[in-house]
Amino acid sequence: MCYDITMSESEHDPANRVKQARPLLWSPVPEPETAPPAAMPPPPKHRTKTSSAPPLTLVSGSEASTPSDPADPPTLLLNRYSPTIKELPTDERPRERLAKYGAHALSTAELIGVLIRTGNAERSAVSLGEFLLAEFGNVKGIASATLDQLASVKGLGLAKAAEIQAAIEFGHRLALFTDDDRPAIGGPQDVANLIMPELRYIKKETLKSLLLDTKNRVIGIKTVSIGDLSSSIVHPREVFKDAVTASAASIIVAHNHPSGDPTPSREDVAVTKRLMEAGEIMGIELLDHIVVGDGNFVSLKEKGLI
Repeated sequence: MCYDITMSESEHDPANRVKQARPLLWSPVPEPETAPPAAMPPPPKHRTKTSSAPPLTLVSGSEASTPSDPADPPTLLLNRYSPTIKELPTDERPRERLAKYGAHALSTAELIGVLIRTGNAERSAVSLGEFLLAEFGNVKGIASATLDQLASVKGLGLAKAAEIQAAIEFGHRLALFTDDDRPAIGGPQDVANLIMPELRYIKKETLKSLLLDTKNRVIGIKTVSIGDLSSSIVHPREVFKDAVTASAASIIVAHNHPSGDPTPSREDVAVTKRLMEAGEIMGIELLDHIVVGDGNFVSLKEKGLI
């Protein structure tokens, strides 16, 4: 819009100029007429399914990698940080807590952390202990793992795996320890107390024999066989060989069920009866056969099976 710059005498008066200019400056500009918007069509009853965006995958920073296929879904990096033991407050560090409150105050993961001392770039020693418990299921799973299985865990290696197995074996020997070099056997529970700490964690059936003197005192514990307990594998000759060498008056045999269920099988009963017959011929009595499960046991003699 242009304004005429020619002014009359009355227009030279500023007041008149403002009054005349005001209508021109503030008069509203008429809006152009527009047609009403067209009505939107109703949505279809059945929508066509469209392809959705691929989901995001959350991974830790150490596990992230560049997808080889461009069609692979995008990966959202999620960096996890595990504080080291030194970064924890002094009263929260496992070793200091053990010294102050005792080992019983520590969690299982913290006990493992004290054993292995250090972690790796991704996990602290305690965090690595938590990972071991999750990886093998529980304490029993860790105790049953082989040295190679433990060493293959990232952050452990052979040295730390050996430390864990040494601590487990130390616990086994402590459970078997007695002030008497020749503990007396008065019943099935005494046998279970001696052998269960070791047998309950073994993944293969293992047959052991307890060699007793005339007063039912233990003069030796021998491993007879490892594998399925069957008449074709367990031969009386192998069972009584150590008993003859040690001049034992009687023996008790025991084996484990890796499943954890100590219920004797028909094969267990058949092998036991065969050993009893051989013992009668050799003059070395078979007093009992103990089947060990996971924290429980069954005596074939108490069950009346022999």
